[in-house]
Amino acid sequence: MNTVIIIGAGGVGRVVAHKCASVPHVFHKIVLASRTISKCKAIASEIKNSTIHVEQVDADHPEQLQKLMQKYHPNLVINVALPYQDLSIMDACLEGNSHYIDTANYEPKDSAHFEYKQQWSYKSKFAEKNLMCLLGSGFDPGVTNVFCAHSLKHHFEEIETIDIFDCNDGEHGKNFATNFNPEINIREIIQKGRYWEDGEWIETEPFSVCLDWDYPTIGKRKSYLLYHEELESLVKNIPKLRRIRFFMTFGEEYLLHLRVLQNIGMTGIHPIDFQGQKIIPLEFLKALLPDPSHLAENYTGKTCIGAVIKGKKNGKDEQLYIYNICSHQEAYKETFSQAVSYTTGVPCMIGAMLILSNIWKKSGVYNIEEMDPDPFMQELKNHGLPWVETWL
Repeated sequence: MNTVIIIGAGGVGRVVAHKCASVPHVFHKIVLASRTISKCKAIASEIKNSTIHVEQVDADHPEQLQKLMQKYHPNLVINVALPYQDLSIMDACLEGNSHYIDTANYEPKDSAHFEYKQQWSYKSKFAEKNLMCLLGSGFDPGVTNVFCAHSLKHHFEEIETIDIFDCNDGEHGKNFATNFNPEINIREIIQKGRYWEDGEWIETEPFSVCLDWDYPTIGKRKSYLLYHEELESLVKNIPKLRRIRFFMTFGEEYLLHLRVLQNIGMTGIHPIDFQGQKIIPLEFLKALLPDPSHLAENYTGKTCIGAVIKGKKNGKDEQLYIYNICSHQEAYKETFSQAVSYTTGVPCMIGAMLILSNIWKKSGVYNIEEMDPDPFMQELKNHGLPWVETWL
């Protein structure tokens, strides 16, 4: 019997729970755990075709994770909690002899940056226990990485450049809101931009580089260069890569709000004194902003995420655009979630399914592009994220 523990009951956790329950021949027993057990119970009540066991756990506390592992002895832990907690959950998996999968790389709480170095250092620990740790099985990172691996396997002799484009053309009716955890989202986008070109990383000031990209069915949107974690692993795992960049769309009103919040210090991550106690401004801001999981019901529009890949095909320079379009309203009909959560949660479930089915079977720590892309690409079509290829 396959037992899986899902840690995290936000928007992505909701999608993962719904999608795991839709594949009962793989996910025999599903446990949903979070610091806020009421969120777990609410999600469990939505799922009518499967029993979801709920537990309360604070992933910041290793002893709580160990008790949870001892109670259920999971085959796999799906981490859709906060990226600060990646290492503690990985440690619990080693202690509890469980495979591990996540959607976002480790980020230290007291420093606004993210990198795979700490997680990659666990490779020998997982290998020694014959366990698999799969990193970045969301959409970006995740599906975009697999798009690159698929393109290298089936279309190109070598890949020279990759540009990842992420557009959310949805409307949620709020003056200012983030599509996933506000604290993580804002920390991510206000960092300096960074991209890889000709063997080195090049830094840019936040939102200083942009271009207009014509997104299928959506149209041209201003897209800003950011640093995103899949760049780090793809530079490592795609041979002879000359350049890789990541672009994301932001509306002018969103950027105006963000600039004001930065200018008055509300995006700070270090404690300040307030009426005799210490508070972190960004954590306080998070408490004021809409809960991303509550945006879904009234969300309209679509997302379009994909990669433009240029390389050598039969000795000639060719350029391929491979992408997915996802409707916020369709995502809500199926999982009570908006498309940003849906496009992250579905690939996470697929990665977990391939591990538990022994289709992906390796010992150690791996990024998703290191796996055979073919079964993953097929399951995207089977589970609600069809993709399109077009030669430019």
